[in-house]
Amino acid sequence: MKIAVLGCGAIGGLFLGYLWPETDIFGVVKEYQRQPLEKEGLTIESSRGLHKAWFEAGLRLREPVDLAVFATKINNLEEAYQANKNYLKKATVVSVQNGVEAERVLKKFFPEDRIISSIVMFGSTFYPPNRIVYNFEGDLILGNYFQKQAFYLDQAKEAFSRAFSVKKAKNIKGAKYLKLFINLNNCLPAVLGKSMQEVFSDLDIACLAVDLNKEAYRVISEAGISLESLPSYPKERIEKLVSGPCRESAKIFSQIMSGLSKEPLYGSILQSIKRGKPSEIDYINGEIVSLAKESGRQAPLNEKIVELVHGAEEGKFLSKDELFTYLKNI
Repeated sequence: MKIAVLGCGAIGGLFLGYLWPETDIFGVVKEYQRQPLEKEGLTIESSRGLHKAWFEAGLRLREPVDLAVFATKINNLEEAYQANKNYLKKATVVSVQNGVEAERVLKKFFPEDRIISSIVMFGSTFYPPNRIVYNFEGDLILGNYFQKQAFYLDQAKEAFSRAFSVKKAKNIKGAKYLKLFINLNNCLPAVLGKSMQEVFSDLDIACLAVDLNKEAYRVISEAGISLESLPSYPKERIEKLVSGPCRESAKIFSQIMSGLSKEPLYGSILQSIKRGKPSEIDYINGEIVSLAKESGRQAPLNEKIVELVHGAEEGKFLSKDELFTYLKNI
């Protein structure tokens, strides 16, 4: 099976680095990465030790592939497809993006049974052009968002199991919405321009994160979406978080988030901003805002946070006091 990974950042780089050399794999990378990867390889630092990978890479695909992992940001999905579509005509594709928008984009170009959805439960930090710190390990969950029998799903599970702990989910749509709660909190380090550990060690900020989750849970419940437990994150955990007193829930949340990694962990949104790229905020907290509007309701806290993250994309990071001043009337 020929596998391609489109994108060599925090997640795509882990696929490329750990599947090489046992897998026939090719990486579609950015221009600024090509020479460093050719000369120095990709370096991954983790509890597994230091790992160097020298996979084949280029700016475009060079031949047809059986399985294509789209590891770009959602904003760049269509561009990545258009640039490589001549070699993707018979491919099954895998989405690794947060949120649920990736499936909607890929559906425009591929049959529903050739789209494999995934949920990434591990975390890493990308240091351009060719270094990754694998902050913490977790499961890779595969399924089909459209409830179809996806081509190559079993083969993909077998291939990816060489690098990760892989599980299949029957209701991956419900599982992806549950994962959305985990990603919802990436917005606050992005607004403040600090690591997750530094931000969530503050109980006031942790309580704000709980409030974001409470609002999101209300919106998703009102939309009639059934959450599905993840192997390492049962849905009862979020139900308990949003049902308890804010301060008590915040203490638990703060302890978990502060201890995720010994290395600074910035979250996908802030990592994009640090690289001068648009973030995926519109597809995470923005998904909650869109869901609320579809049912004639509002999600004012998440809506304001989306606005503030777009400000951070323009270099307008806030202090804690400024953040709460912006939010005081909600």
